[in-house]
Amino acid sequence: MDSDTRDLDLLDRQLAHALQLDGRVPFSRVAAVLGTSDRTIARRYHRLRVDGTLRVVGLPEARSLGLVDWGVRIQCAPDASAAIATALAERADTSWVGLASGGTEVTCVTRARGGSGPGSLLLSKLPRTPRITGVTAHCMLRPVAGTAGWPGRTDALDARQVAELSRPAPTGGARLEPTAADQRLLDVLAKDGRAAVPELAAVTGWSQSTVRRRIEELRATGVLYFDVDIDPALYGFDCEAVLWLSVAPTALGAVAEALAGHAEVAYAAAVTGPSNMMAIVVVRDADALYDYLALRVGALPGVLGAETALVTRHVKRAGALLSPRRALSRPSGPPAAGPAPSPGPPC
Repeated sequence: MDSDTRDLDLLDRQLAHALQLDGRVPFSRVAAVLGTSDRTIARRYHRLRVDGTLRVVGLPEARSLGLVDWGVRIQCAPDASAAIATALAERADTSWVGLASGGTEVTCVTRARGGSGPGSLLLSKLPRTPRITGVTAHCMLRPVAGTAGWPGRTDALDARQVAELSRPAPTGGARLEPTAADQRLLDVLAKDGRAAVPELAAVTGWSQSTVRRRIEELRATGVLYFDVDIDPALYGFDCEAVLWLSVAPTALGAVAEALAGHAEVAYAAAVTGPSNMMAIVVVRDADALYDYLALRVGALPGVLGAETALVTRHVKRAGALLSPRRALSRPSGPPAAGPAPSPGPPC
């Protein structure tokens, strides 16, 4: 739905925050913490889910599968950008596909086996067209901000509520060689992170108890995490941009720490290439973006340069695309100056 056709009230925002903390939290638990009824929470979620406002998606952590995430920038003729973005969005190994810089650039995150070079990474993914004028790929070395979600959508609950709804931190470091059943499980969760256990049992061929146990194992070890797809414009933030920062190597740690404390940053990662830090910034408007660049980024010691690309439309966010051929049927947010993840990953 168009983001200007509905506003999120307090309960909507509290529910979105709760789902960011635990994508499969029982509605009864959310209701108890928020002081409302199970039926109210279930009905509210169903409405948000059906009208396309909010979606929970379950995603595998790249390194646990022996994969590497790459941030890709594709410069192209404006009349080709929509077709290129649509072709990329239909792939299972891409996320955060968007049009930027007035339609002269397509950005996305794509996954490849560890050790893959940018050439072999891209040749099989890009449409064969002379309308592409340039491609750059940045290996995402380490996320440094936004791994728990964009701060703008995680401020609706108080500290007590957050503590009651949060899960223990995953142990991390686990590796998974997914079986065919694991892959079927992950495929369904990428479309609907709250898919019912009976549905998952039917898809995998496991018993319901095995499904519950397997999901818990994958979450506890950090192989599987859940994110919330929702447009920042619904919170009143109509301007999104990708920043490519050139940072002195000795200042990388300090800049990463600073970005992690900026409420404007939905996601940031240290990357390879001349611009060695990427950040997804979400602000209210172009004036706010100017202030952020001039007063926050500009004040960081060690930042040698910054390139800014305004995101004009998201074709695909974190989860699997539900209707590939309709990906560009409507914008994800109002086309204001610098309109509408991810964070980039994850927004």
